[in-house]
Amino acid sequence: MAKQRQGTLELKFIFLLLAIIFVIFLLFPMLMIAIQSLSSGQEMTTNFYGEIFAKPGFGKALTNSIVVSSLSGVLTTILAFILAYAVNYTNIHKRIKKSIAALAVLPMFLPTITYGFAIIYSFGKQGLITMLLGKQPFEIYGYSGLLIGYVIYTLPISFMLINNTMGYIDKKFMIVSRAMGDNRFRSFMTTVITPLLGTFAASFIQSFFLSFTDYGIPTSVGGNMDLIANMLYNEMLGSLPNFHTGSAVAVMMLLPSIISILLLTFLERYNIRYSKISTIEIPKNRARDSVFTGLSLLILVTVLLILAVIFIVPFAKSWPYALTPTLDHIKVALGDESLIGVYQNSLLAAILTAALGTLVVYGATLISARSRFSHSLGKILDSVALVTNTIPGMVLGVAFLLAFKGTQIQNTFFIIIICNIVHFFSSPYLMMKNSLEKIECLLGKYGQAHGRQLV
Repeated sequence: MAKQRQGTLELKFIFLLLAIIFVIFLLFPMLMIAIQSLSSGQEMTTNFYGEIFAKPGFGKALTNSIVVSSLSGVLTTILAFILAYAVNYTNIHKRIKKSIAALAVLPMFLPTITYGFAIIYSFGKQGLITMLLGKQPFEIYGYSGLLIGYVIYTLPISFMLINNTMGYIDKKFMIVSRAMGDNRFRSFMTTVITPLLGTFAASFIQSFFLSFTDYGIPTSVGGNMDLIANMLYNEMLGSLPNFHTGSAVAVMMLLPSIISILLLTFLERYNIRYSKISTIEIPKNRARDSVFTGLSLLILVTVLLILAVIFIVPFAKSWPYALTPTLDHIKVALGDESLIGVYQNSLLAAILTAALGTLVVYGATLISARSRFSHSLGKILDSVALVTNTIPGMVLGVAFLLAFKGTQIQNTFFIIIICNIVHFFSSPYLMMKNSLEKIECLLGKYGQAHGRQLV
């Protein structure tokens, strides 16, 4: 009892620290954004929202963003499921499975604006794939280019979420289902799809909001298409910035998070938790293995082919007119001291963000997934994760600007790191929570391997 009480006190202390972090660096900045959208400096007003609704392109921009982001979310989740199923439910060679898992997350190491340029250099009129085909396969500016860019951008996160959950599904229920007379389709829906419903929702929501709030891809391949992210940028950081109307746009972009929270809360009932995972041999099925190998290779080769041009163009003398190999561009980049300084600063910020962010996420998941002293505290952290997922990075940055202007942390590494931790909190939190909730499965597997029962 004494140890249990001590553990509870430690978790409450961790929650207190997390509460302080998110109140100061999430709630307070977003309140500043909300106040900015309602205050004219002298009185409270809703006129700025009226100005946004009165803009002729606002409704179209909102509709376009919702439609293309929804399509991206659905398509990304389907493709990620195919890749994850190939890794977890087939008898494909282990080396191929490892390659699929590694290549599926590769695009996440590139900034989003890179995807747009990769699409231009691949499918543009002078693009690599266009030259190989002899003609431009489709118009890259607008829906087509945006959808391709968003799918490449969100596929790694979606794959990690689904693959992580699939790894903790007890596959013995497939055998039980078939033994009870279920046909293949019913068995598939019951033992594979149903346990993944909550993860599918999380994947769709992650993909939707990453696409909905991204500015890099629309900048390069959006063309003349009106999008809410472009409107936000123009209001906040355009040639004539207006923080009041920009804040109003930001607040409206946050409203879909309410629907997200309700949806995930509803689908939480479908999350199945196993006390242990049985080690079984996947039934042999050459047709299944061949189909999923082919589909996985098609998905990954397509993505890699689009991104490959990014690693070719820097070594061409003048793309696409002079393709002579050269290292001149690399030498110029390495000889630019200011660029090297920027790279070092970015690397330092990334390392510190990863290290400190992991500690924050681990503390949060200990409370939400492993503690039993307060179910409501875990729900609070779940809501925080959903909210941080829906806040555009540009909005969060401007919110920090409004909240911490004139303070000692302004223009410091600390404010960049804490902003990154808050902004990227959602995905690692959801994956780590999913793993910790099923830690008994790992103990069960260990006990089976060593011939004893672990408690």
